[in-house]
Amino acid sequence: MPRVVRCGLIQAHHPLSGEEPVARHKEVAIEQHLKLIDEAAQKGVQILCLQEIFYGPYFPAEQTVKWYDSTEPIPDGPTTKLMQQVAKKHRMVMVVPMYEVENTGVYYNTAAVIDADGSYLGKYRKTHIPHVQAGKNPHTGFWEKHYFRPGNLGYPVFDTAYARVGVYICYDRHFPEGARCLGLNGAEVVLNPSATVAGLSEYLWKLEQPAHAVANGYFLGAINRVGWEAPWNMGEFYGQSYFVDPRGNFLAAGSRDKDEVVVADLDLDMIREVRNIWQFYRDRRPEMYDEIVEP
Repeated sequence: MPRVVRCGLIQAHHPLSGEEPVARHKEVAIEQHLKLIDEAAQKGVQILCLQEIFYGPYFPAEQTVKWYDSTEPIPDGPTTKLMQQVAKKHRMVMVVPMYEVENTGVYYNTAAVIDADGSYLGKYRKTHIPHVQAGKNPHTGFWEKHYFRPGNLGYPVFDTAYARVGVYICYDRHFPEGARCLGLNGAEVVLNPSATVAGLSEYLWKLEQPAHAVANGYFLGAINRVGWEAPWNMGEFYGQSYFVDPRGNFLAAGSRDKDEVVVADLDLDMIREVRNIWQFYRDRRPEMYDEIVEP
């Protein structure tokens, strides 16, 4: 019997200005996403991924300590606990990106992975942390080193009820090394929640990640939020979330500017079929690659 899994990606705008209190941002965004999660459940989604730090604006547009108040421990924080209940209710595997606190002053850009029975499986911490200007205003950008310590958990793959799932986060997608590690660790579906704006990365959006899917023989789902976020307005979050198969074919894609659940049926048997043709893992030469891990 074919192993077909229905997967979903949520892309959404953030409705508040960054000048609002942090607690209000979380309250409004979580309520917004609960409605979209219900929509995904109605569409029969079995594996669902939310966008990068889904419960607020993408605050690294500025550098201020205010946003440290949005951190939560994972898995013991309230949002993880809430999403465990939601996942169990819908029998849905969920990837939930949040702003994690490990200790005071030690914060990570993290995604919690929750199984269909509501159990917490583990987390991935964003490995590659950018610090770059975006837009014409020299004061706005992806100032992420102000907020996030580089991830230190490697590239885990999670055995969920429906598939073996790996996570990469936003800027990670520019680095093929981690994408390969996820494949070597057995990922069948890799999910990449992102927040990225037009004029900076859009020309790469539909190039890099299909290439990762082809080079590693797995399915990949890429998310980008939508809209403009005040007061920074550093650029348009251009949506266009999508799924691609191990041949790099686009299976489903979202709009540029609408909140929506992007859904695709992934035939996991294709992984074996494609890998039996393109023997990239057999033909690897790791003994020849020492140079790429030199500092």
